[in-house]
Amino acid sequence: MKFSFFMMPVHHPSESPHLAFQRDISFIHLADELGYDEFFIGEHHSGGWETMPAAELALSMAAAKAHRIRLGTSVVDLPFHHPFHVAERMAFLDHLTGGRAILGVGPSNLVTDKQLFALPQDRLYPMMAESIDIIVRLLESPEPFDYDGEFWKFENMRLQLRSYQQPRLPLAIASSSGSDAVLELAGKYDMHLWSTVGKNRPAGHAENWSRLEAAAARHGKTPSRDDWRLATCMYIAETREKAWEDVEQGIMREAEYFSAIGLMPAYESYAGQPFAEFTARSCADRRDWLIGTPDDAIAWIEQKQKESGGFGGLMLTTHEWADTNLLRNSMEMFARYVMPHFRGHNATYQDEWRRIKEARDSGGVTLNVTGRPNNLASY
Repeated sequence: MKFSFFMMPVHHPSESPHLAFQRDISFIHLADELGYDEFFIGEHHSGGWETMPAAELALSMAAAKAHRIRLGTSVVDLPFHHPFHVAERMAFLDHLTGGRAILGVGPSNLVTDKQLFALPQDRLYPMMAESIDIIVRLLESPEPFDYDGEFWKFENMRLQLRSYQQPRLPLAIASSSGSDAVLELAGKYDMHLWSTVGKNRPAGHAENWSRLEAAAARHGKTPSRDDWRLATCMYIAETREKAWEDVEQGIMREAEYFSAIGLMPAYESYAGQPFAEFTARSCADRRDWLIGTPDDAIAWIEQKQKESGGFGGLMLTTHEWADTNLLRNSMEMFARYVMPHFRGHNATYQDEWRRIKEARDSGGVTLNVTGRPNNLASY
């Protein structure tokens, strides 16, 4: 199983942007050191909280020291850009990272960004679909081509630098509701699928995967569960009580922002629930976040694997719910105790310890005067 991070990022407007960006980059370096597989950064241009306008620049800076982890966008808002620029910049990033780039795309989910660019909601998905078609053709075609679309028109265009990965770098798309439009695009273009969890989602993950398979089949494709990520938030500490103590205030601080930009329906226990009724625990419950211990995280993932029929990776959304050192400790605890459980790296160690204890309890292990095992017959 793959383990990834999705960073918007979210920073309180009162703090230094420079220091916040440096801290964001340091989290990528830490994730690389701890053995996480992927790290994705989002793009935003307004609102005051989600602060990175060009994810590929931050990823390029991170790649100077993060030498193993895959790096991607989450997401490039395609209606805001000419598709040639998106394809060219990501192909360039793919070369700078030695073939570790992933292009995550979307239509834009931030209300203030859509207002900034004066784009009506009904144009966003058609623009995204047309842009994806152009980007895929640019990444795959060695020859120039013409394009006469609804939103973009050009002649004799190609990338002079195609991606390091061949036939092209992978594309990914996020879906919070399992919309037909997103699943159709994911199936048609062999895109990785990112599914957001939450108790207010209209369809189950198993159902959405079946719909993706059907969409892909219409285009002669077969999606791989290895390319499917479930996205949620997790904060890990030594005890559940400690975990909640660390993050309760931070969750509510950020909830105020998400309420202001109109995203509270995902947090509601009933339609139209006022913000005054929300608590950190009610938010976590409706969003299906995990605040607890490594064992709690393992149980949560195993349950989602069972419910979904199997997915290839978990994407953890970063939030500044707690002090930086506490957030880093949560990342490390997850890497130390949760990731090995699903990768099998410590399975033999655990079995060895189980057998030793069984032998000890049955009297099969005795110690000589040197303190070394004297009889391992039952072992």
